[in-house]
Amino acid sequence: MHDALRQPQDDTSPPASTIGDVVARLQQRIDALPNDQVHRRIFIKTYQRTTEAVGEGVDSAFFEDPEWVVRWDIAFADLFIVAHDADQADLSAPRPWRLAFQADPKLPTLVHLLLGMNAHINYDLPQATLSVITDQDFQDPLLLDGRRRDHERIDRILASRVTAEDHAIGGTRSLLDRILTPANRLSSRRFLHEARQKVWLNVAELQRARLDGAEKYRARLAELEVLSAAKIADLLRPGQVLLRLAMTGFGVTLPRPEASANQQARPRSGPA
Repeated sequence: MHDALRQPQDDTSPPASTIGDVVARLQQRIDALPNDQVHRRIFIKTYQRTTEAVGEGVDSAFFEDPEWVVRWDIAFADLFIVAHDADQADLSAPRPWRLAFQADPKLPTLVHLLLGMNAHINYDLPQATLSVITDQDFQDPLLLDGRRRDHERIDRILASRVTAEDHAIGGTRSLLDRILTPANRLSSRRFLHEARQKVWLNVAELQRARLDGAEKYRARLAELEVLSAAKIADLLRPGQVLLRLAMTGFGVTLPRPEASANQQARPRSGPA
């Protein structure tokens, strides 16, 4: 069902074939941002640095299947670039991205970063991962285990980047923020790991839907879009957001189809 991911309509550059190409395409988007959208640089720059770190892992033989990781990285980046370019052209983007792009520019830098991370991890990442794992791959437990381990190796790269990214975000911080810095960094590592564990579960759910055909896949993807968009309300709540996410979770989980069906079939109490 899953065709190759399309390229952004307005992107005249050749499709990416290396992680270096992805880094360059992200830089093009950073350079082209208008002055009233400079707040959007925080996510793209963070994502670009993380992409570079994954590329270093590929070059240093950190992964079991570096060629697969490159294909995954390109597919993952393409989903962001398509959404970003659509928004720049006043076209529709998936709801989690649309809400992130439309957020108040005056929101704290950290919140803008989390809004982008929510859309890209909770909504884009399961799609990108599934696009580079075939249904035949799912029938090979050894191969699938290798894919999962490389997925977890990326978790380790993300965890190793937390302190550096915290410094890169910068900005004015209250005394409380400075006191809570170690706890916030630990919280970030915790909720990133939790979210990516849920991503792997969502990949399996989307794959089951893919086996049932395009219509079922689109329906399940629409569920994931709603869940990812709903997460934004938690990100915008006042308070220590990183500590809260460490406790309540950052990721979203697609319910099993039978659970969804049971919930919809459950009789309502009270007046109709």
